[in-house]
Amino acid sequence: MSVSKKSMKSKTAPYLIGAGVAVVATLAGLASYAATKPGPPAVVEQQVAAYPELEKYARRDAADPLAVGRADAPVVMLEYADFACGYCGKFARDIEPALIEKYVEAGVLRIEWRNFPIFGEESERAARASWAAGRQSRFWQFHKAAYAEGAKERGFAKDRLLALAREAGVPDLDRFGRDLDSAGARAAVTADQEQGWSLGATSTPSFLVNGRPIAGAQPMETFASAIESAHASARRGAAK
Repeated sequence: MSVSKKSMKSKTAPYLIGAGVAVVATLAGLASYAATKPGPPAVVEQQVAAYPELEKYARRDAADPLAVGRADAPVVMLEYADFACGYCGKFARDIEPALIEKYVEAGVLRIEWRNFPIFGEESERAARASWAAGRQSRFWQFHKAAYAEGAKERGFAKDRLLALAREAGVPDLDRFGRDLDSAGARAAVTADQEQGWSLGATSTPSFLVNGRPIAGAQPMETFASAIESAHASARRGAAK
């Protein structure tokens, strides 16, 4: 899903990850790639180039509760997403579990989540709630509950977020409530948002696979191709 430019923060973006027409430019300017338009996600027929400059956005922090996979995995996929985004939910239900089973469990892939709420107050509240769940090591369980079929339609009011936290097995719900509204939660979500805006992201979900942009809830084949290509490049680099 995309957000209108009127609602975006005004920023100079060195790279674009968003919906609409691909932009052609140099590495010093805008990184071009084919992006999806709002509506049913289209298959990206041609692999987009990887940009090593974008790999620096991977944190590779072994203690990061909003990540899954080895910190030293050869491939890191950054996922910029919004809990109120229908296509993000489709990816979370249909594609991400398969990627975890095939690549994360094999030690090839690490997935790092970035909260990128673009649909207003409820989106931001859900993002803070996911961070709060992560403080008690239940981020991915919260992620699954919040992206379950029909969850988005029920909204993300505070009582609903508490119900999702309970479903996710968050042990201390009082602490969850405090963390959700804390300065730490707001700062963490803002940091992720700023990173997304700095990349020029205008739609969710958006991804970077070892610096290779992918826009939209693409089919499994698109992600598999990007991951395997990145893995092959990493192996070649290690062999030098």
